[in-house]
Amino acid sequence: MSTGEKTRVDWVDIAKGICIIFVVMMHSVLGVENEAGARGWMHAVVAFAQPFRMPDFFLISGLFLGLVIDRPWLRYADRKIVHFGYFYMLWLTIQFLFKAPGIVAESGISSAFSAYLLAFIQPFGTLWFIYLLPVFFVVTRLLKGVNVWLILIIAAILETLPIHTGWLVIDEFCSRFVYFFAGYAFAPMIFRLADWLRQRPQTALGILGVWALVNGWLVFHPASEPFAAWIPRESYTSGGLGGWSSVPLISLATGAAGALAIVSVSALIAGSLSSWKKIVTPLRWLGAHSIVVYLAFFLPMALARTILLKSGVVTDIGTISLLTVISGVLGPVILYGLIQWSGYGQFLFKRPQWAHIDSPPVRREALASAE
Repeated sequence: MSTGEKTRVDWVDIAKGICIIFVVMMHSVLGVENEAGARGWMHAVVAFAQPFRMPDFFLISGLFLGLVIDRPWLRYADRKIVHFGYFYMLWLTIQFLFKAPGIVAESGISSAFSAYLLAFIQPFGTLWFIYLLPVFFVVTRLLKGVNVWLILIIAAILETLPIHTGWLVIDEFCSRFVYFFAGYAFAPMIFRLADWLRQRPQTALGILGVWALVNGWLVFHPASEPFAAWIPRESYTSGGLGGWSSVPLISLATGAAGALAIVSVSALIAGSLSSWKKIVTPLRWLGAHSIVVYLAFFLPMALARTILLKSGVVTDIGTISLLTVISGVLGPVILYGLIQWSGYGQFLFKRPQWAHIDSPPVRREALASAE
């Protein structure tokens, strides 16, 4: 086991694994249902996860920021800005190569070129998370000396306000920053909570049972007027059903509660690592390599959706959705395995040396060994 593996936190990787599966599930299920013009039984799962799916992803992303936020700016920028910028530009280009023919056929070459350039200020397709993370890292670094509670209050207000400018970076920043910053600010407490629940599985299961019932009721119980009028349109496009969980303020509470629920579930699963090793180990691997799945799931997902819907071999929409989810998760894993086996294509998931503005980690370790 490498040093990097030894320092990894098992429940964090499990939580990231759960999150990436939910993200692939949302895009897969909603894509199938949009093409088919009908909903399947998987929609209920997507709807249940809608309040906490992205809040948890951002909360987990902020957990370890406190360990590196005081690094020199050059190293910080290399790890937190250039790193994600490289993968965004690379995979933007890859995704665009698949989508450009359709844009050219419909609107011409100039429109395709304009769409590509626009993607540098308006995140493209499924890559918006990769685009937004560096923004969060920079803003948090700049606000490091400001009172934590003041930032949290402002961020919570931004999440609650109906801010819909049409610019994805602005809108998603307002909706998600509170969770990222909470992960950074409350990291010690979150780790203590995970350890506490890990040692008290029965208590944790009881808390999770109550949370699941409350979250389910808020998701599937339609909000009454005039509260329904305040539900953002984006909640419907991401799988929401117009329930109370999408109402401002309640959405903030359900997002925070759901994120902590995933932390609790992950801590419980990590506690039973030896008993469920065949299930937990793949989940941990997915979490540790979540960027691999996030970057590359779009193509196997789209292929599986097209083949399953057009072949007619499977007719149940929910089953087609589930098979599409499985393809979206396993496709990147297979691609990554082939790259590791062949040695070709490493640049797809690992930054080459030329894409660093600070010394690459491998080079520093090599120099340390030589000394």
